[in-house]
Amino acid sequence: MKTLRDAKIGETVTAVRLHGEGAVRRRIMDMGITKGVEIFVRKVAPLGDPVEVNVRGYELSLRKADAEMIEVV
Repeated sequence: MKTLRDAKIGETVTAVRLHGEGAVRRRIMDMGITKGVEIFVRKVAPLGDPVEVNVRGYELSLRKADAEMIEVV
């Protein structure tokens, strides 16, 4: 299982599943990350937190813990 945290800079991945429950999962979905959406990894901070991505035409910064909940291919 590959997560968004494992994606490399410059890579475009597709979200296939969201892990997590309740409010955390809802927050990720509210940010536009849903099943089938393409995610382009722009930057990763030196210590891996946060991860900056492009989703649906806008820039988004995700915490490492949130990026681990997004399964990608």
